[in-house]
Amino acid sequence: MDELLDRAVSMRSRGERFVLATVVWSSGLSSGKQGSRAIISGDGRMEGWLGGACAAPTLTRAAREVLWEGRARLVVLGPDHGLAGGDREGVETVPMACDSEGTMEVYLEPVFPPPHLVVVGNSPAVRTLTAMARALGWRTSVMDDGGRRGDHHPDDRVSLSLDFSDVGVDRQTMVVVATQGHYDEEALAAALATPARYVGLVASHKRSGAIEEYLRERGIGETDLARVRAPAGLDLGRVEHREMAVSILAELVALRGVTPRVAESEEEGTPSVHHRRSESGTSEATDPVCGMIVVPSQARFRVEYQGERYWFCAAGCETAFRQGPDRYLSSGE
Repeated sequence: MDELLDRAVSMRSRGERFVLATVVWSSGLSSGKQGSRAIISGDGRMEGWLGGACAAPTLTRAAREVLWEGRARLVVLGPDHGLAGGDREGVETVPMACDSEGTMEVYLEPVFPPPHLVVVGNSPAVRTLTAMARALGWRTSVMDDGGRRGDHHPDDRVSLSLDFSDVGVDRQTMVVVATQGHYDEEALAAALATPARYVGLVASHKRSGAIEEYLRERGIGETDLARVRAPAGLDLGRVEHREMAVSILAELVALRGVTPRVAESEEEGTPSVHHRRSESGTSEATDPVCGMIVVPSQARFRVEYQGERYWFCAAGCETAFRQGPDRYLSSGE
Protein backbone atom coordinates (compact mmCIF):
# COMPACT_ATOMS: atom_id res chain seq x y z
CA MET A 1 0.00 0.00 0.00
CA ASP A 2 2.88 2.37 0.74
CA GLU A 3 4.14 1.77 -2.79
CA LEU A 4 0.76 2.79 -4.22
CA LEU A 5 0.74 6.02 -2.22
CA ASP A 6 4.33 6.72 -3.25
CA ARG A 7 3.21 6.19 -6.83
CA ALA A 8 0.38 8.70 -6.33
CA VAL A 9 2.79 11.31 -4.97
CA SER A 10 5.13 10.73 -7.91
CA MET A 11 2.29 11.07 -10.44
CA ARG A 12 1.08 14.31 -8.89
CA SER A 13 4.59 15.79 -8.87
CA ARG A 14 4.84 15.03 -12.60
CA GLY A 15 1.65 16.94 -13.26
CA GLU A 16 -0.57 13.89 -13.86
CA ARG A 17 -4.26 13.84 -12.95
CA PHE A 18 -5.86 10.74 -11.50
CA VAL A 19 -8.42 9.38 -9.07
CA LEU A 20 -7.48 7.78 -5.76
CA ALA A 21 -10.12 5.13 -5.09
CA THR A 22 -10.57 3.64 -1.62
CA VAL A 23 -12.96 0.94 -0.40
CA VAL A 24 -14.35 2.61 2.73
CA TRP A 25 -16.85 -0.13 3.64
CA SER A 26 -17.67 -3.65 2.52
CA SER A 27 -20.08 -6.36 3.57
CA GLY A 28 -20.68 -9.97 2.65
CA LEU A 29 -18.71 -11.78 -0.03
CA SER A 30 -17.28 -8.69 -1.70
CA SER A 31 -13.89 -9.14 -3.37
CA GLY A 32 -13.01 -5.56 -2.50
CA LYS A 33 -12.16 -5.28 1.18
CA GLN A 34 -12.25 -2.25 3.43
CA GLY A 35 -9.05 -0.26 2.99
CA SER A 36 -8.31 -1.56 -0.52
CA ARG A 37 -6.99 1.20 -2.77
CA ALA A 38 -6.29 1.84 -6.43
CA ILE A 39 -5.14 4.65 -8.68
CA ILE A 40 -7.29 5.20 -11.78
CA SER A 41 -5.72 7.35 -14.50
CA GLY A 42 -7.66 9.53 -16.89
CA ASP A 43 -7.21 6.97 -19.66
CA GLY A 44 -8.80 4.24 -17.54
CA ARG A 45 -5.67 2.43 -16.37
CA MET A 46 -6.04 1.01 -12.86
CA GLU A 47 -3.18 0.27 -10.46
CA GLY A 48 -4.08 -1.53 -7.26
CA TRP A 49 -7.13 -3.61 -6.35
CA LEU A 50 -10.77 -2.63 -5.79
CA GLY A 51 -12.78 -5.65 -6.78
CA GLY A 52 -13.56 -8.24 -9.39
CA ALA A 53 -14.62 -8.17 -13.02
CA CYS A 54 -18.01 -6.58 -12.29
CA ALA A 55 -16.78 -3.69 -10.18
CA ALA A 56 -13.63 -2.58 -12.03
CA PRO A 57 -15.19 -1.35 -15.32
CA THR A 58 -17.93 0.58 -13.50
CA LEU A 59 -15.47 2.22 -11.13
CA THR A 60 -13.23 3.13 -14.07
CA ARG A 61 -16.17 4.83 -15.78
CA ALA A 62 -17.13 6.68 -12.60
CA ALA A 63 -13.50 7.76 -12.05
CA ARG A 64 -13.35 9.39 -15.48
CA GLU A 65 -16.55 11.27 -14.69
CA VAL A 66 -15.08 12.39 -11.36
CA LEU A 67 -12.02 13.77 -13.14
CA TRP A 68 -14.25 15.58 -15.62
CA GLU A 69 -16.48 17.07 -12.92
CA GLY A 70 -13.67 17.82 -10.50
CA ARG A 71 -15.73 16.53 -7.55
CA ALA A 72 -15.37 13.47 -5.33
CA ARG A 73 -18.03 10.76 -5.37
CA LEU A 74 -19.05 7.79 -3.24
CA VAL A 75 -20.03 4.75 -5.33
CA VAL A 76 -22.09 2.00 -3.68
CA LEU A 77 -22.03 -1.35 -5.49
CA GLY A 78 -23.98 -4.45 -4.56
CA PRO A 79 -27.16 -6.45 -5.06
CA ASP A 80 -30.22 -4.29 -5.64
CA HIS A 81 -31.81 -5.23 -2.31
CA GLY A 82 -28.71 -4.19 -0.37
CA LEU A 83 -28.25 -0.69 -1.76
CA ALA A 84 -29.04 2.56 0.01
CA GLY A 85 -28.00 6.18 -0.16
CA GLY A 86 -28.68 6.93 -3.81
CA ASP A 87 -30.80 9.94 -2.86
CA ARG A 88 -27.82 11.68 -1.25
CA GLU A 89 -25.81 14.23 -3.22
CA GLY A 90 -22.45 12.88 -4.33
CA VAL A 91 -23.52 9.23 -3.92
CA GLU A 92 -24.03 6.86 -6.86
CA THR A 93 -25.61 3.44 -6.38
CA VAL A 94 -24.88 0.68 -8.90
CA PRO A 95 -26.92 -2.55 -8.69
CA MET A 96 -24.76 -5.59 -9.42
CA ALA A 97 -26.21 -8.85 -10.69
CA CYS A 98 -23.06 -10.87 -10.04
CA ASP A 99 -23.31 -14.13 -8.16
CA SER A 100 -21.61 -12.53 -5.18
CA GLU A 101 -23.98 -11.05 -2.58
CA GLY A 102 -21.38 -8.62 -1.30
CA THR A 103 -21.75 -4.84 -1.12
CA MET A 104 -19.02 -2.22 -0.98
CA GLU A 105 -18.69 1.55 -0.89
CA VAL A 106 -15.82 3.12 -2.83
CA TYR A 107 -14.74 6.73 -2.36
CA LEU A 108 -13.40 8.28 -5.56
CA GLU A 109 -11.23 11.33 -4.94
CA PRO A 110 -9.87 13.36 -7.87
CA VAL A 111 -6.23 14.34 -7.46
CA PHE A 112 -4.92 17.27 -9.47
CA PRO A 113 -1.35 18.53 -9.66
CA PRO A 114 -0.52 21.96 -8.24
CA PRO A 115 -1.28 24.82 -10.65
CA HIS A 116 1.55 25.53 -13.06
CA LEU A 117 2.47 29.16 -13.70
CA VAL A 118 4.92 30.10 -16.46
CA VAL A 119 6.18 33.68 -16.44
CA VAL A 120 8.18 35.07 -19.37
CA GLY A 121 10.60 37.89 -18.65
CA ASN A 122 13.18 39.15 -16.19
CA SER A 123 12.01 41.92 -13.89
CA PRO A 124 11.05 42.60 -10.27
CA ALA A 125 7.41 41.89 -11.20
CA VAL A 126 8.38 38.43 -12.48
CA ARG A 127 10.24 37.57 -9.31
CA THR A 128 7.43 38.87 -7.08
CA LEU A 129 4.76 36.97 -9.01
CA THR A 130 6.63 33.67 -8.92
CA ALA A 131 7.43 34.10 -5.22
CA MET A 132 3.76 34.61 -4.36
CA ALA A 133 2.70 31.67 -6.53
CA ARG A 134 5.20 29.42 -4.77
CA ALA A 135 3.78 30.56 -1.42
CA LEU A 136 0.46 29.10 -2.58
CA GLY A 137 2.15 25.80 -3.41
CA TRP A 138 2.07 26.35 -7.18
CA ARG A 139 4.70 25.10 -9.58
CA THR A 140 6.56 27.98 -11.21
CA SER A 141 8.67 28.26 -14.35
CA VAL A 142 10.52 31.29 -15.69
CA MET A 143 11.50 31.84 -19.33
CA ASP A 144 13.85 34.57 -20.54
CA ASP A 145 14.95 34.73 -24.16
CA GLY A 146 17.22 37.62 -23.24
CA GLY A 147 19.67 35.05 -21.94
CA ARG A 148 19.79 36.54 -18.45
CA ARG A 149 19.26 34.12 -15.63
CA GLY A 150 18.56 36.82 -13.10
CA ASP A 151 17.82 36.30 -9.41
CA HIS A 152 15.51 33.31 -9.68
CA HIS A 153 14.47 30.99 -6.87
CA PRO A 154 16.04 27.49 -6.88
CA ASP A 155 12.56 25.97 -7.15
CA ASP A 156 11.82 27.84 -10.37
CA ARG A 157 12.30 25.90 -13.55
CA VAL A 158 14.26 28.33 -15.72
CA SER A 159 14.51 28.24 -19.52
CA LEU A 160 16.78 30.72 -21.33
CA SER A 161 14.78 30.38 -24.53
CA LEU A 162 11.19 30.62 -25.75
CA ASP A 163 10.82 26.89 -26.21
CA PHE A 164 7.80 26.22 -24.01
CA SER A 165 8.40 22.47 -24.24
CA ASP A 166 11.33 23.10 -21.88
CA VAL A 167 8.89 23.81 -19.05
CA GLY A 168 5.99 21.53 -19.98
CA VAL A 169 2.94 23.62 -20.89
CA ASP A 170 -0.43 21.84 -21.07
CA ARG A 171 -4.10 22.81 -21.14
CA GLN A 172 -4.15 23.78 -17.48
CA THR A 173 -0.95 25.87 -17.51
CA MET A 174 -1.21 29.62 -17.01
CA VAL A 175 1.27 31.78 -18.94
CA VAL A 176 2.06 35.42 -18.17
CA VAL A 177 4.19 37.41 -20.61
CA ALA A 178 5.98 40.14 -18.65
CA THR A 179 8.83 41.04 -21.04
CA GLN A 180 8.13 44.77 -20.71
CA GLY A 181 8.99 45.84 -24.25
CA HIS A 182 12.07 43.68 -24.80
CA TYR A 183 10.59 40.90 -26.97
CA ASP A 184 6.87 41.11 -26.29
CA GLU A 185 5.71 40.12 -29.76
CA GLU A 186 7.93 37.05 -30.01
CA ALA A 187 7.04 35.89 -26.50
CA LEU A 188 3.30 36.35 -26.97
CA ALA A 189 3.32 34.53 -30.32
CA ALA A 190 5.18 31.61 -28.73
CA ALA A 191 2.72 31.51 -25.81
CA LEU A 192 -0.26 31.44 -28.19
CA ALA A 193 1.25 28.43 -29.96
CA THR A 194 0.78 26.43 -26.75
CA PRO A 195 -2.48 24.93 -25.39
CA ALA A 196 -2.20 27.04 -22.20
CA ARG A 197 -5.44 27.70 -20.36
CA TYR A 198 -4.52 31.33 -19.74
CA VAL A 199 -2.26 33.72 -21.67
CA GLY A 200 -1.80 37.11 -20.05
CA LEU A 201 0.25 40.10 -21.24
CA VAL A 202 1.67 42.68 -18.85
CA ALA A 203 1.34 45.89 -20.86
CA SER A 204 -0.79 49.02 -21.08
CA HIS A 205 -3.94 49.02 -23.19
CA LYS A 206 -2.16 51.03 -25.86
CA ARG A 207 0.92 48.84 -25.90
CA SER A 208 -1.04 45.56 -25.87
CA GLY A 209 -3.19 46.81 -28.76
CA ALA A 210 -0.07 47.58 -30.81
CA ILE A 211 1.37 44.12 -30.05
CA GLU A 212 -1.81 42.34 -31.07
CA GLU A 213 -2.01 44.35 -34.30
CA TYR A 214 1.58 43.44 -35.10
CA LEU A 215 0.80 39.73 -34.60
CA ARG A 216 -2.42 40.03 -36.62
CA GLU A 217 -0.50 41.44 -39.59
CA ARG A 218 1.86 38.48 -39.37
CA GLY A 219 -0.83 35.86 -39.60
CA ILE A 220 -1.91 35.24 -36.01
CA GLY A 221 -5.65 34.49 -36.20
CA GLU A 222 -8.43 36.23 -34.32
CA THR A 223 -9.27 33.07 -32.38
CA ASP A 224 -5.75 32.97 -30.95
CA LEU A 225 -5.62 36.70 -30.28
CA ALA A 226 -8.92 36.46 -28.40
CA ARG A 227 -7.17 34.21 -25.88
CA VAL A 228 -4.92 37.06 -24.73
CA ARG A 229 -5.80 38.72 -21.44
CA ALA A 230 -4.35 42.20 -21.76
CA PRO A 231 -3.55 43.92 -19.55
CA ALA A 232 -3.10 40.86 -17.35
CA GLY A 233 -4.58 40.98 -13.87
CA LEU A 234 -7.38 42.84 -12.14
CA ASP A 235 -7.66 46.54 -12.95
CA LEU A 236 -6.13 48.32 -9.95
CA GLY A 237 -5.17 51.48 -11.82
CA ARG A 238 -1.59 52.69 -11.77
CA VAL A 239 0.33 50.48 -9.34
CA GLU A 240 3.92 49.49 -8.73
CA HIS A 241 5.28 46.07 -9.57
CA ARG A 242 4.41 44.28 -6.30
CA GLU A 243 0.78 45.36 -6.48
CA MET A 244 0.74 44.45 -10.18
CA ALA A 245 1.86 40.94 -9.27
CA VAL A 246 -0.91 40.74 -6.66
CA SER A 247 -3.52 41.75 -9.24
CA ILE A 248 -2.30 39.10 -11.71
CA LEU A 249 -2.23 36.35 -9.10
CA ALA A 250 -5.72 37.34 -7.91
CA GLU A 251 -7.02 36.88 -11.46
CA LEU A 252 -5.35 33.48 -11.73
CA VAL A 253 -6.75 32.36 -8.38
CA ALA A 254 -10.23 33.33 -9.57
CA LEU A 255 -9.63 31.31 -12.73
CA ARG A 256 -8.71 28.33 -10.59
CA GLY A 257 -12.17 28.54 -9.03
CA VAL A 258 -13.72 27.55 -12.35
CA THR A 259 -14.20 23.78 -12.64
CA PRO A 260 -11.21 22.69 -14.76
CA ARG A 261 -12.95 19.72 -16.46
CA VAL A 262 -9.56 18.09 -16.38
CA ALA A 263 -10.48 15.01 -18.30
CA GLU A 264 -9.75 17.16 -21.35
CA SER A 265 -11.85 14.98 -23.59
CA GLU A 266 -11.54 15.82 -27.25
CA GLU A 267 -15.22 15.02 -27.74
CA GLU A 268 -17.88 17.05 -25.94
CA GLY A 269 -20.77 14.80 -26.97
CA THR A 270 -22.22 12.06 -24.78
CA PRO A 271 -21.52 8.52 -26.05
CA SER A 272 -24.40 6.18 -26.76
CA VAL A 273 -25.78 4.26 -23.81
CA HIS A 274 -25.20 0.76 -25.16
CA HIS A 275 -21.85 0.95 -26.94
CA ARG A 276 -19.04 3.51 -26.92
CA ARG A 277 -15.30 3.97 -26.95
CA SER A 278 -13.37 5.02 -23.86
CA GLU A 279 -10.78 7.81 -23.77
CA SER A 280 -8.03 5.20 -24.07
CA GLY A 281 -9.64 3.83 -27.24
CA THR A 282 -10.99 0.69 -25.56
CA SER A 283 -14.43 -0.45 -26.75
CA GLU A 284 -17.01 -0.36 -23.97
CA ALA A 285 -20.64 -1.42 -23.63
CA THR A 286 -23.36 -1.01 -21.02
CA ASP A 287 -24.97 -4.08 -19.52
CA PRO A 288 -28.66 -3.48 -20.41
CA VAL A 289 -29.82 -5.28 -17.27
CA CYS A 290 -27.85 -3.63 -14.48
CA GLY A 291 -26.28 -0.65 -16.27
CA MET A 292 -22.70 -1.60 -15.46
CA ILE A 293 -19.85 -0.91 -17.87
CA VAL A 294 -18.51 -3.98 -19.69
CA VAL A 295 -15.42 -4.31 -21.89
CA PRO A 296 -16.61 -6.56 -24.76
CA SER A 297 -13.17 -7.99 -25.45
CA GLN A 298 -13.08 -9.28 -21.86
CA ALA A 299 -16.75 -10.13 -21.35
CA ARG A 300 -17.69 -13.81 -20.97
CA PHE A 301 -21.44 -13.28 -21.31
CA ARG A 302 -23.16 -12.01 -24.45
CA VAL A 303 -26.41 -12.41 -26.38
CA GLU A 304 -27.41 -11.80 -30.00
CA TYR A 305 -30.89 -10.30 -30.24
CA GLN A 306 -32.64 -8.83 -33.30
CA GLY A 307 -29.33 -8.30 -35.08
CA GLU A 308 -27.66 -6.57 -32.13
CA ARG A 309 -25.07 -7.96 -29.73
CA TYR A 310 -25.31 -7.25 -26.00
CA TRP A 311 -22.68 -7.90 -23.34
CA PHE A 312 -23.22 -8.63 -19.64
CA CYS A 313 -21.16 -8.35 -16.49
CA ALA A 314 -22.33 -11.67 -15.05
CA ALA A 315 -24.33 -14.81 -15.78
CA GLY A 316 -27.28 -13.49 -13.77
CA CYS A 317 -27.66 -10.50 -16.10
CA GLU A 318 -27.41 -12.68 -19.20
CA THR A 319 -30.08 -15.05 -17.85
CA ALA A 320 -32.43 -12.19 -16.96
CA PHE A 321 -32.03 -10.68 -20.43
CA ARG A 322 -32.73 -13.97 -22.20
CA GLN A 323 -35.94 -14.37 -20.20
CA GLY A 324 -37.32 -11.01 -21.36
CA PRO A 325 -35.05 -8.80 -23.49
CA ASP A 326 -37.78 -6.31 -24.42
CA ARG A 327 -38.19 -5.50 -20.76
CA TYR A 328 -34.65 -4.09 -20.71
CA LEU A 329 -34.73 -2.45 -24.13
CA SER A 330 -38.04 -0.66 -23.75
CA SER A 331 -36.27 2.66 -23.22
CA GLY A 332 -35.44 2.66 -26.93
CA GLU A 333 -31.69 2.97 -26.55
